[in-house]
Amino acid sequence: MWGMRLYLARGTISIAVAIALEEAGLDYAPELVDFSSAAQTRPAYLAINPKGRVPSLITPDGVLTETGAILEYIAALAPEAQLIPKPAFEAAKMREVMYFIASTLHVNHAHKMRGHRWADQEASFADMRAKVPQTMRAACAYLEVEAMRGPFVLGERVSLADAYLFVACTWLAGDEVDVTGFPKLYAFMAAMEGRASVRAVRARGWL
Repeated sequence: MWGMRLYLARGTISIAVAIALEEAGLDYAPELVDFSSAAQTRPAYLAINPKGRVPSLITPDGVLTETGAILEYIAALAPEAQLIPKPAFEAAKMREVMYFIASTLHVNHAHKMRGHRWADQEASFADMRAKVPQTMRAACAYLEVEAMRGPFVLGERVSLADAYLFVACTWLAGDEVDVTGFPKLYAFMAAMEGRASVRAVRARGWL
């Protein structure tokens, strides 16, 4: 098929899309967005994604943004990869985890360095940063008990939720959360590290 172009930034949730593309066996051209020089705020990138965030995926039909939407698109392009389970309940459980990551875990993490999204005073930023270890641990505790059903989120098979969760969990050490305190998540991280998709993105220095 026509090659896609993925705009991503090192260490961000956009790497989940790269992992899913690797899992799906789809061709794509990566384009690194340099956050250290604020490239995401410049006109050239804003013309692609007016939100000034990653990921952005250029497809034959136009531009897609938002991690969850792009992941669903990848799964639809490569149904043989079975990144979305066929049973309706299982697919919903997968999305339950993905929506939790998007609405809670990622937002908790962003309070460490994106406080300006919610407040204007430096004192507020400091308070938000101080809260991050607590909120991230709470999110991990929920995932440990309620989300992990085996080596991967849904058990034995990898789904979109695994790519999403794996990248979010790579932030834990920086958020002062020791993942070894969550045995299921710790085992999950080890299982994901063994996959060719994760090895591929690590080899490129994206994590």
